[in-house]
Amino acid sequence: MKLKSILGGVLLSTVFFTSINAQNTAKSAKARAEYIEVEPNVKLHVTDLGEGKPVVLIHGYPVSDVSWEYQYLPLIKAGYRVIGITLRGFGQSDKPYGKYNYDQFASDIKTVLDKLNIKDATLGGHSMGGAIALHYVAKYNAAHVSKLALFAAAAPVHTKKADYPYPLFTKEEITKWVDLVSVDRPGLLNTIGERFVLSATSVSPGIGAWLGGIEMQSSAYAMEQALIALRDEDLRDDLPKIKIPTLIMQAKQDRIVAYALAEQMNKAIKGSKLIPFENSGHALFLEEKDKFNEELLKFLKQ
Repeated sequence: MKLKSILGGVLLSTVFFTSINAQNTAKSAKARAEYIEVEPNVKLHVTDLGEGKPVVLIHGYPVSDVSWEYQYLPLIKAGYRVIGITLRGFGQSDKPYGKYNYDQFASDIKTVLDKLNIKDATLGGHSMGGAIALHYVAKYNAAHVSKLALFAAAAPVHTKKADYPYPLFTKEEITKWVDLVSVDRPGLLNTIGERFVLSATSVSPGIGAWLGGIEMQSSAYAMEQALIALRDEDLRDDLPKIKIPTLIMQAKQDRIVAYALAEQMNKAIKGSKLIPFENSGHALFLEEKDKFNEELLKFLKQ
């Protein structure tokens, strides 16, 4: 009888604590908003997954937060809350008429992080998203953010200047891309796509088709205006304002963002760390995703 009593007590305790844990899990797993309003009539699509210290990811041109698919699960499994924000005009975010410059994008990110009450986050961005992340930290004095991660960031300048020869493209070359938006948008995407990866076999045909589908969700107007911003913005004055730990990951053979830009940012951002990638192009987060995820997790744990 005593043994039965003990076993019965253990069973009741197990049921009780299992019930409590299930309730706690249910509370923590409460559905989060997938769309966040940043101004009247403008909502951004947000992927908000996991528990723990936040990691905020900003996509590149012209994709969306969906492009971080192969980072979301590893980050969640490592104990982080990961938040992907789709910029206005792209993916499933609203596509209003108006400004599509770095100030506007940074303001939208600030509103999202304000509304989510995010603290002590790592902010990461790829390509144009990296430039926007850099500008956000400088403009808002790293509000909500304690670390910055730049992935093939198109910063501080994406076009060659007389006093800054490091980018790969001239203003005239990017202007041709801008003009192509209004006459052959799929042609522009093909032009970018040819340079996006290191080789035709560095991502699978399925991944290539998947990216193409994401790109076509963007509005033509947003693509044109954001490309003008990418061509004309100059963030050199932002570099000395970056006072938080910064990771720079850049492929040496990137044909969209020159490795030399990463070297210049590494010199200008005090204490930053540059990690070179040898076997990828601009899509280093897909082409070398294992190394990319490993280096990002190392940075998060430091």
